[in-house]
Amino acid sequence: MNDRVPLLDDSVASAETVSPDHVARNRRVIWLLLAATFVVILNETIMSVAINELMLDLNIDARAAQWLTTAFLLTMAVVIPITGFLLQRFHTRPIFITAMSLFSMGTLLAALAPNFEVLLVARVVQASGTAIMVPLLMTTIMTLIPVAQRGRMMGNISIVISVAPAIGPTISGIILNALSWRWMFWIVLPIAVVMLVIGIRRVENVSEPRRVPLDVISVLLSAFGFGGLIYGLSQIGGHGPADATAAEQSAAAMPMWIALAVGVLGFGSFIIRQLLLQRHDRALLDLRTFRSSNFSISIVVMVISMAALFGTIILVPIFTQQVLGLEPLETGLLLLPGGLLMGLLAPFVGRLYDRFGPRPLLIPGSIVVSSALWALAMVSESTSPFYLLGAHIVLSAGLSFLFTPLFTSAMGSVNPRLYTHASATVSTVQQVAGAAGTALFITLMSTTSAALASDGASDVAAAAGGVQSAFFVGAIISLLAVVGAIFVKKPADLPEGMPVGH
Repeated sequence: MNDRVPLLDDSVASAETVSPDHVARNRRVIWLLLAATFVVILNETIMSVAINELMLDLNIDARAAQWLTTAFLLTMAVVIPITGFLLQRFHTRPIFITAMSLFSMGTLLAALAPNFEVLLVARVVQASGTAIMVPLLMTTIMTLIPVAQRGRMMGNISIVISVAPAIGPTISGIILNALSWRWMFWIVLPIAVVMLVIGIRRVENVSEPRRVPLDVISVLLSAFGFGGLIYGLSQIGGHGPADATAAEQSAAAMPMWIALAVGVLGFGSFIIRQLLLQRHDRALLDLRTFRSSNFSISIVVMVISMAALFGTIILVPIFTQQVLGLEPLETGLLLLPGGLLMGLLAPFVGRLYDRFGPRPLLIPGSIVVSSALWALAMVSESTSPFYLLGAHIVLSAGLSFLFTPLFTSAMGSVNPRLYTHASATVSTVQQVAGAAGTALFITLMSTTSAALASDGASDVAAAAGGVQSAFFVGAIISLLAVVGAIFVKKPADLPEGMPVGH
């Protein structure tokens, strides 16, 4: 990519290298991408507190309603690996227009959906556009931003990737308090259309595409691999009522095991094929990014952090509504301060990264996250909502000190020509980690709650015990992130010969 020069700050480059027009162009492109990506990512979790409304209005059960989120994650996991090819093959502008057009059409279709089936298709179309936007944003920033300023810009990406899902339930709770679920889409639609129109008029091409082949077999293997894993994980814990016989539960669990088996086989075959194709620079998702130990360690810590974020997003509303008896609006408002804090801290953390590097941020951040999860592991029937509010704020603060350094260190640790593959890998990992965290926390909660209920505990006590056990296991896993944070380095401090993946 011959566009990879410092173009956002004319103090970084000489007049011969960059013109004021280029500075303005690239600043405009990046801020448009940031705003548009925030809007599309917001929809990933906006349906989480609307399940009851959807069940009543569309005459479906909870299992079907949950598919509106599962299908979104499935589509993201399948489409994201293909974005590595798209970002190499096409210019920035047509990719942006395609992504926002898909998202806008999906949003309109969802708002007008007469039944569950149409709404499900609409969510798939929405997710197709969303899946393209995040890798496009990350690759563009890595292409245009000089190393010294990446932390600051990655802080803005952290607002998009972590804060948008965190405040999704808050926004949906506020909307549902006064309006029907369709307004979750009617309110988003004009914003998406405005972003599309501005993009058509203002976004310019900032990348240099090249002809690369598309390996159809890899696309199919990624669909079976990532799709199978996400679907299988989403089905954990949904094996029928607690009083079902062992044979009935085993039969109910069969689709989950089949999906996981297909996912593992597909994922394994996908990896083997990429290793073969990357020898000739034809891989759909080039795995040479993992030759960088810094990239690999950052990815592992990111998986744990994302699992904690999405697991908390799903568990806290369950606890507040089933145990504390709060309304959806009250639950959404309780989660709001933490989400806003993440947004406020992200740019500040980015500047700190540019100055001090990742370790002074990651180590205390991971300790704070672990401490918050240990605090949440002590919730009970008598827990005050204010205790929950405080724990969620502390957790959000800790996560804000993790995401920006992890994104920046991971992306900066690979060869520039592998940025598109690295961004696709990071985005895919986020979806899988989010689904895994949700599945793990829900499974632990459901299993423990069922066991407590069978021992005679009340529904409220059983629900509280289930949430407590889920957070307890999450707290144990969070200790791995503390250890991993110690080994993450700033790319500029890597040994001679890095970044790798060439």
